[in-house]
Amino acid sequence: MHKKFMNLITSKIFIGILYRITRIYSRTFRLTVENEKIWIDHLKTGSGVLLCTWHQHFFSFIRYFQNYKSYEPSLMISQSKDGDIVAGVAKLSGWYTARGSSSKDGKKALQEMIERLKMTGLAAHIVDGPRGPAGIVKKGAINLAISAQAVIVPVYAIAEKAWYFNSWDRFMLPKPFSKVTIRFDNMIKINKKNNIDSVEEQRKNLEEIMRPALRL
Repeated sequence: MHKKFMNLITSKIFIGILYRITRIYSRTFRLTVENEKIWIDHLKTGSGVLLCTWHQHFFSFIRYFQNYKSYEPSLMISQSKDGDIVAGVAKLSGWYTARGSSSKDGKKALQEMIERLKMTGLAAHIVDGPRGPAGIVKKGAINLAISAQAVIVPVYAIAEKAWYFNSWDRFMLPKPFSKVTIRFDNMIKINKKNNIDSVEEQRKNLEEIMRPALRL
């Protein structure tokens, strides 16, 4: 029964329905977007941009981030069944998904992300995904930005009213008709030294910048 259920919820039909429900639900948000133009202007010069966010926030971006599909952006998603659902929704939103995580096929997926980011100029990364710990930035974001020579742009979702799930990330679902702000932080230029000390220092710096936007 469990296998049949998982096959059902990862089917193209179910994912298509979920995608439409997500878009309809997201249309109820009173949406505001802040500080977007700076990094888009940077992207248009031919430079790479890596958008970084917390796992807690990503639902709020699904509808709006479809606006970036002309840039052929990429996103790394785990190979789990949950990942199959997220990847399906991302694909319908115009995002390419590289499948892998720190526990399975991570190096292959990271290399695919590097190549795509170099080619198209835009990618996104969930810095504490797919399973946490919450609030801890993993080094993959830094390695990706260094290898693709891209700037990092943290992005947050702030909801006036929201539900927070009892999950490892306290997943946030804005309530219908809530005011939701998508706020892009300043661009962060990455030190191109790809050694252990430099990567760890920059990882901690990114974590320090992004952590205040997280609700734990």
